[in-house]
Amino acid sequence: MTAGAATHRVRRVPRVLSIAGSDPSGGAGIQADLKSIAAVGGYGMSAITALTAQNTRGVRGVHVPPAEFLAAQLDAISDDIAIDAVKVGMLANAEVITVVADWLRRTSVPIVVLDPVMVATSGDRLLDPDAELALRDLLPLADLITPNLLELAVLAGAVADAHPVAPATTWAEAIAQAEAVSAATGARVLAKGGHLPGGDAPDALVHAASAGVVEFTGERIATTATHGTGCSLSSAVATLQAELGDWEAAVGEARRWLRESLRHGEALEVGGGHGPVSHFAGLWSRGGLRTAPMPAEIADEWWGGIADVRAAIDDLPFIRALADGTLEREPFLAYLAQDALYLRDYARVLAEASRLAPDAAGQAFWADSAHGSLVGELELHTRWLTGDADATGVALPTEADATSAALVFAAEPDAATTAYLDHLLATGARGDYAVLAAAVLPCFWIYVDLGERLAAGEFGQRALDPEHPYASWLETYADPAFAVATREAIELVTREAAAATPERREAMRRAFHASARHELAFFAAPLA
Repeated sequence: MTAGAATHRVRRVPRVLSIAGSDPSGGAGIQADLKSIAAVGGYGMSAITALTAQNTRGVRGVHVPPAEFLAAQLDAISDDIAIDAVKVGMLANAEVITVVADWLRRTSVPIVVLDPVMVATSGDRLLDPDAELALRDLLPLADLITPNLLELAVLAGAVADAHPVAPATTWAEAIAQAEAVSAATGARVLAKGGHLPGGDAPDALVHAASAGVVEFTGERIATTATHGTGCSLSSAVATLQAELGDWEAAVGEARRWLRESLRHGEALEVGGGHGPVSHFAGLWSRGGLRTAPMPAEIADEWWGGIADVRAAIDDLPFIRALADGTLEREPFLAYLAQDALYLRDYARVLAEASRLAPDAAGQAFWADSAHGSLVGELELHTRWLTGDADATGVALPTEADATSAALVFAAEPDAATTAYLDHLLATGARGDYAVLAAAVLPCFWIYVDLGERLAAGEFGQRALDPEHPYASWLETYADPAFAVATREAIELVTREAAAATPERREAMRRAFHASARHELAFFAAPLA
């Protein structure tokens, strides 16, 4: 089949640079940024501004490499890689801040998110006066500033050249301070209410230039795993803004991700203080931890998994007698009658697979296969059963035989046919496309395999004799067009299995194996 191939938009992964300090415990700084960027779908890079000795209980020491080396890191990255967004975190002194500001002016990065690491949770100021003055000049280069409440108060005082401003104690005060910082810098400000008392933990995206305040509500999450939440949120917002191009959407999605990560942080059991959030908790729960197999690996596994069934089919008296020409006409006609009955409902199952298929390629393939079952294969059965010599090359010997064949064509399905169709129809009724596609695959694959091996003489040279009583029927087993369709069916199903969750892939495998066993019973029935 060539028509109906689906086209898929390839998602471009945002390339996000974190300029921040390092946290050897893995919960904050560069380490948290890189995890966050990856968790929300970006490619993370880093330029390290400082090395810290810290854990979940606190910071024990800070080493700041020469600013010239930070400049070399930044130039090395921007000389080679197109950067979609930058997240700026810990900048330890005025010289470091100046290097970053100069680099941002030279490179014109499209998105800059600044998480100003200025005040420790204890309230201690982390930057000296010169550094705070230099940071003030950096603020207008940011598109979004994400301070905590303590840092927001420092920034609000700095931009107003006022005396120190007290940290907000109400949500209204926090928004007012954010509006002041936004108005003075031109940047958006993400006001965060996590340090306010009460059961709520609101955030607000504030932009004075557009007189806009977008509030995000949420109940406070009771957890001790809060280390690095500011780092994680800001880097996630930078990544999502690069992808979505909408600040409100980026903040909203970043908050949903962070809140999910907060809820699972304590389960990591990292450290004895304030542990980190679980950056990949959602991905682990939804996507699993094991690497998905490739389609070719699935095909090999599934085909090898029914080796015993296939060997049993090869050894069936019906298959052996069909191959060497000794099969009596009555069991052959009985087989054809059951196969004709099977094909009628099998076509319905294929049509249901077409209806459930998630893309145009699958819809077209299964619909074409359903049409082929009715118009091609079923018509061939009818001609055999009614003795049409022109169509088959073998005529029934008498008019009485033709009448008998017509009666056989109207026969009731036997136990094997009924069981096989019940399995397929029930699978279709459950509405799971992937499992249904796996269930119909053996009818393609086993028949083609038999036909190709019959045509290769694996069952004896008699099967290749033009005078074989069932020569024209055996030719249908090795039909090249059916072989092409089978290869496409295998590709469709194994691609679906490779993309499925482990649980769904296992359900597909079970459906495939069940159908293979029904194929064995179906071939065994005529001479049972």
